[in-house]
Amino acid sequence: METRHPGPLSDVVSPVAAGSRLLFVPSRARELARALGGSLMVPPVAAAPLLLAALVAAVVSGNSFFWGCLWVLLALTAVAVSVLAVAMVFVTVSTTVRWVELRPLGSPAQVVIARFLRSSTMAMADLQRVVVIERVSLGQRKSIKVVLHTGSERVECEPAPSAPFSRVDAQALTGWLTEQLGRFQVTVERRTEVKRDFLRPDEWWTPSHTAELWRVPVGEVDAIAAQRGVEAHRYTPRAHAMYSPATSVTVYDPGRAYEVAEELRAERAAGRAADSTTAPGPAGDDATDSR
Repeated sequence: METRHPGPLSDVVSPVAAGSRLLFVPSRARELARALGGSLMVPPVAAAPLLLAALVAAVVSGNSFFWGCLWVLLALTAVAVSVLAVAMVFVTVSTTVRWVELRPLGSPAQVVIARFLRSSTMAMADLQRVVVIERVSLGQRKSIKVVLHTGSERVECEPAPSAPFSRVDAQALTGWLTEQLGRFQVTVERRTEVKRDFLRPDEWWTPSHTAELWRVPVGEVDAIAAQRGVEAHRYTPRAHAMYSPATSVTVYDPGRAYEVAEELRAERAAGRAADSTTAPGPAGDDATDSR
């Protein structure tokens, strides 16, 4: 009886006759429901202010013109929902990869790529490179995907956020792919893409938040930021722009600020380790025999 692949990849790797299957989308119905859910919600939410204004105007005035505008807006919203739903389903069905089978034991060795309605097969020799890409923001992984590179095609295999594949360990996945593909001289790479384009100033960090992360007094944040190259942005919040234009706030780039937090943490750990190795032992250890 065949058993599932052991270890951290057990939820996404399963055996097949000539190799293994890497599962990205466990359920087609769930993935389509997710795509449809987004398409059904976006147009009504975007049109809600206009619809509400038209409804209020029509009820208050009783004018047929405003009632006509309301019905036109409702019709346009329904059309937008329909168009977006069709577009989302088309994109999901045509581009989403459900699973990839690596068949190194086949003759010849093959790679099978399954989408929603069709699958394609290529020779293992045509696969040139596989890249495991992690997207990271402030030390936390936001997404992961596997990209297959052939001579003429680039296939992106990205799971849904709730799929088990989104939680696999990237290092373990890279090692497993290297084990499967190494004998065929297929290069397997692991790449990390760190988000650095935080929206300024909304996503930038306040001095108090930065001080808490760095574990320093708020008064020291500005000096540490200048010393370690953390970009700062000074601006006047909208709440104070009219009545207190002289009131300004300084915020700091989260990407570099997080790196500084890691640096400070490492320096403190190294300092504690150094102190523990140089600390004198018990008094009895230094005592000499007086006899």
